[in-house]
Parts: sequence; C-alpha cells; structure tokens
Amino acid sequence: MDEPRIAIASSISVPDEAALGPFAHAIVAALPAHAFLALHGDLGAGKTTFVKAIAAALGIHPASVISPTFGLIHVHDGPRGRLLHADMYRLVDPGDLPETGWDDAVAASDVACVEWPERIAAALPDERLDVTIAIDSPTARTLSFAAHGAAHAPVVAAVAAHAAVDCGNPSDSMSGS
Repeated sequence: MDEPRIAIASSISVPDEAALGPFAHAIVAALPAHAFLALHGDLGAGKTTFVKAIAAALGIHPASVISPTFGLIHVHDGPRGRLLHADMYRLVDPGDLPETGWDDAVAASDVACVEWPERIAAALPDERLDVTIAIDSPTARTLSFAAHGAAHAPVVAAVAAHAAVDCGNPSDSMSGS
C-alpha cells in the first residue's frame, strides 16, 4: 500500500500575531471539507492564537476562542463553518477520548484544530495538516506545515505561495513522496 503523500513547507516566519491573520485566510481558503489541523508547539508557542486566526477566517469572533485546556473540546459555529478546538494537554488516558464526544464532534466539524495531538496519536486521522509553531522571539514565530494525504497538500502550497508574495519569505522546501 502506498504511503500517504506528504508535502512540507518549512521556515515560514511570522513577525507578529497580526501577521497570522493573512496566513489563516490562505489556509482556510485552501482547506478540504472536514479539515483536520494537528497543532504542535511548546507551551506559549501560539497554538490558541493560531486557532483564533483560523476562527476569524471562518467568521467566528476570535475573542470567543479560548484555550479548551480544562474542557478539552470547544465547538464554535460561524458563517463559514463549524470549528472544533481541542486541547489534549490534560488528557490523562487516551482511552478516555471516546467519552469526550470526540468522534461525533470531529465528524460534525468543518475544521478541527487540535492542540497537543501527540497525546492522541492513535486517534489522529491519516488525512491531516500538521502545523508546528516554534518561538523565535517574544513576538516572532516559525510555522511549519506538513500535509499528510492528498486532501491537505493544497494548503501547504497556498501557504508557501502566500508567504513568498506577502512576506518575501518563501518556504525552505516543498517535497512530495
């Protein structure tokens, strides 16, 4: 059986939080139906801030998006889709995931954004976009994108093109396998 196609765009630098908005719009415009974004990064890297930018691109007021660390899953409805925002940081036993309503919530969402996805690795879909956020300075971040499966590959291309045009900062690499 063939491995899922993976396209990678790395070293996309974002100078500050305000610059996340245009990236989020580029991502949302290229997302497939029932998109799944697995958000990786250290505490304070900006995962929830990134989800707020995705929410705004979906027409959801970003102030309504808060970290679901204690509730695990928050669902937001907007004019351009339903956003599931999950934070698995405090999930002690991945076996408890079904009790949270995970399967139904993911199935009903147009865009699912999951922080700390490594805690539920076995439950991650094969088709997904991995977004890794690294802290460069108090305001700057590096965003890395990896599309697992063909459905999310156009997102990587759209973000890389957006970075090259708007930031003068093309991604370091694009590859497919």
